[in-house]
Amino acid sequence: MDTTLRDGEQTSGVSFSVSEKLTLAKLLLDELKVDRIEVASARVSDGELKAVQQITEWAKKAGYLQRVEVLTFVDGGVSIDWMQQAGARVQNLLTKGSLNHLTHQLKKTPEQHFEAIAKCFALAGEQGIETNVYLEDWSNGMRSSKDYVFQFLDFLVTQPVKRILLPDTLGILTHTETRDFLTEIIAKYPDAHFDFHGHNDYDLGVANVMEAVKVGCHGLHLTVNGMGERAGNAPMASAIAVINDFLPEVDISVNESSLYKVSKLVSAFTGVGIPSNKPIVGDNVFTQTAGIHADGDSKKNLYFSNLLPERFGRKRQYALGKMSGKANIQKNLQDLGLTLNDEELKKVTQRIIELGDKKERVTKEDLPYIISDVLDTDMQQQKVIIKSYVLTHAMGLRPSTTVSLEIDGELLEAHAQGDGQYDAFMNALRKVYETKKMALPSLVDYAVRIPPGSHSDALCETIITWEHDGKEFTSRGLDSDQTVSAIKATEKMLNII
Repeated sequence: MDTTLRDGEQTSGVSFSVSEKLTLAKLLLDELKVDRIEVASARVSDGELKAVQQITEWAKKAGYLQRVEVLTFVDGGVSIDWMQQAGARVQNLLTKGSLNHLTHQLKKTPEQHFEAIAKCFALAGEQGIETNVYLEDWSNGMRSSKDYVFQFLDFLVTQPVKRILLPDTLGILTHTETRDFLTEIIAKYPDAHFDFHGHNDYDLGVANVMEAVKVGCHGLHLTVNGMGERAGNAPMASAIAVINDFLPEVDISVNESSLYKVSKLVSAFTGVGIPSNKPIVGDNVFTQTAGIHADGDSKKNLYFSNLLPERFGRKRQYALGKMSGKANIQKNLQDLGLTLNDEELKKVTQRIIELGDKKERVTKEDLPYIISDVLDTDMQQQKVIIKSYVLTHAMGLRPSTTVSLEIDGELLEAHAQGDGQYDAFMNALRKVYETKKMALPSLVDYAVRIPPGSHSDALCETIITWEHDGKEFTSRGLDSDQTVSAIKATEKMLNII
């Protein structure tokens, strides 16, 4: 079960809009092919109600309604009424899984709590709503009040419960505790269905998921990018890869090749960036930096592992910097369709190492310029030169740009307006390229930052990702003016294409 839209939304500062929740619900069930999704908490807000209404309306038409779940509360039927309004048919009832929570938060006896829960079951049954039950703080319950947990489970198995959901609410369990606790419970209640809901406070979420599956747990709760409260939940991508590679006897439906796409979309919707070294979905996790690794890849795949980037719709890359050897540079040259002899390669390698020592980022797209600079050849002669431009931005007037461009010695000029200075610049550039009957790439991503190793806060680096002929590439520019740095990145793009 994916709970990104419910538990993942408890990430600090994150709130999905109605349309974002619907889009992700469709993607999770239709493309990623998770079995179930938990989409909201009952009674939270009008926006939450509208989101669930739209999701259930779509899910009903698509035949997925029983796979859409909502967190509810022991509240005498108020949550059930909310679910009826929302069109949802499966509730995940939040109850107390530790005596500590029951005594100090609810101030009730176990018998009083069980009686209230039984009434929730009865009300849900009358409305045709299926019930699963969360035992909140179950992990602490197993540590400090195990008798209460088993008393509770003895009661639950007499009720019409579909699944019993066992959360490590505070992410406190070790993998051995997860294994021992679940083994004991599954052996005692062999006919019940148990889900494990792991949090990641000690970074043990995936290890605990692995142990849960090994001892026969029937379901897992995961989130895209490991989103969730505090350190988050067990991350979907890592858990799926672990199960597929180390527990092949377990058959799961999740489509690995869609994990990266869904991860990027969730990051875009939430504004929460993906760490570059995050397993499976991080930008750098399929990038070889050390030259010896690239060399090994060329020699019978000496550094092969089952985590092939192609599984996840990705491609292996070879970083350029002070750790680069000739093999890394050769891999990037091959991608660009360029060839150097041994002496030339040696000079270029030395130059890239020097740049790396200065902490400058070197990309594949920088290689032609480095080659041209180091070898003083016309191998990658600059064919497009932005000769001059005028950028205007005045209150009450639309920003405009006049640009003068030299393409293969021919001077061309255009003027355009836009929503900002750079937008106006691109519109002027597009006019020039239309006269040449040439197409410009699509702008995919635009990021501005102070470059690594910069000694001046005034300097900024603009990194632009483009799509051209079905392929993505990046260009960057450096200047004290943000728009000028973007123009420099654009000039590099013009020469690359």
